[in-house]
Amino acid sequence: MNKLSACSSMACGISLQPKMVLASLRVRKQGNGRCTNVPRNVNFEKLQNNYLFPEISKRELQHLEKYPNAKVISLGIGDTTEPIPEQISLSMANYAHALSTADGYRGYGAEQGNQALRKAIAETFYKDVAVKDTEVFVSDGSQCDISRLQLLLGSKVTIAVQDPSFPGYIDSSVIIGQAGNFQDKTGKYQNIEYMQLGPQNNFFPDLTVTPRTDIIFFCSPNNPTGHAATRKQLQHLVEFARDNGSIIIFDSAYAAYISDDSPKSIFEIPGAKEVAIEISSFSKFAGFTGVRLGWTVVPEELLFSGGFPVIHDFNRIVCTCFNGASNIAQAGGLACLSPEGFQAICAVIDYYKENAKILVDTFASLGLEVYGGVSAPYVWVHFPGSKSWNIFAEILEKTHIITVPGSGFGPGGAEYIRISAFGKRKHIIEASWRLEKLFSKGKPLCNCLK
Repeated sequence: MNKLSACSSMACGISLQPKMVLASLRVRKQGNGRCTNVPRNVNFEKLQNNYLFPEISKRELQHLEKYPNAKVISLGIGDTTEPIPEQISLSMANYAHALSTADGYRGYGAEQGNQALRKAIAETFYKDVAVKDTEVFVSDGSQCDISRLQLLLGSKVTIAVQDPSFPGYIDSSVIIGQAGNFQDKTGKYQNIEYMQLGPQNNFFPDLTVTPRTDIIFFCSPNNPTGHAATRKQLQHLVEFARDNGSIIIFDSAYAAYISDDSPKSIFEIPGAKEVAIEISSFSKFAGFTGVRLGWTVVPEELLFSGGFPVIHDFNRIVCTCFNGASNIAQAGGLACLSPEGFQAICAVIDYYKENAKILVDTFASLGLEVYGGVSAPYVWVHFPGSKSWNIFAEILEKTHIITVPGSGFGPGGAEYIRISAFGKRKHIIEASWRLEKLFSKGKPLCNCLK
């Protein structure tokens, strides 16, 4: 059994779009033990049955059972594959070794993060927009911060998400109690506003017809479409939030991949500090998917409707629910932001961007509609008239390549697949060759070439 995989782990918490779990009164006992008198959180019953990446993992294993000698190439989950630059790894190793000495041992750190790292993040990424180091909260990753922000905001707020978008925004909204019931007919949750993205609107929602919500989740560059919002688009978004008194939760996890003059931070837009929180991560920037390190910026100017500073409540959430990021990981973060470390990381990012270019060129040469892959490590391919799970299955069956069905990111991805550029170059080239071979046979892939 051979497997050429861009990753070895499968992330959880990203849901599909089919059926809801039945209400608790209609669910049969599934455990083996005696029942307690504690009812299940009813919001979990509103989550859909399956989760995207475990489902993909299951299908991959089934495929390998069917074809035990197949060399499967995984371009599905967005996990980094290239080694962390040596100087960064050494900084973590040295810190860990120092813990075995009397002088080097350290226990708990500040919940908000190492002060030197907070300062380095502010100076590296926000120097031109005057973000203070005290507004930076270091964490164990942006996905964890999404849930902390949901706890901060509570169940009564209304939310809007891009469609398609990273499903963690939706799942956390369901669990906290914001989403309402799932509508099978539309593939959407009742109380969530889905802001449609596609080539017809340059992957930016039409805000003139978007209803007001309290919270707007917005990711740029977007996962999965790969589109980086332009300065003009983000100006419209900030104006929309200011006019409506909304708060933007801006996810800039892929900002390091931006290749043009698109803003890398929402705070490049005047007025954003009064309406936005920014979350970001070292995961795709520095290959820290397993190390776990990220940050959130909460400006002092951001106020709740009653005038209370949001930063104070977020600080309380952090101090109550979190003991701070690993000191070892933070040592690595500091090394990433040194001149030598930053240069080494940029070289790895360029490697992934070249992978993306190879994939984009391959799909474009086959006459397919392809988006992203320029300012993001994801390629978004359109198969008009087809269902994304059917595309996924056919590509896997005929080329032994793992992709991600677009419907896993929302109903707006129903005719798309996402391809990750995280992988070894030889695997990217091999995958491109297999795809070219598949299409060159002249047989239609589902409905896309009919």
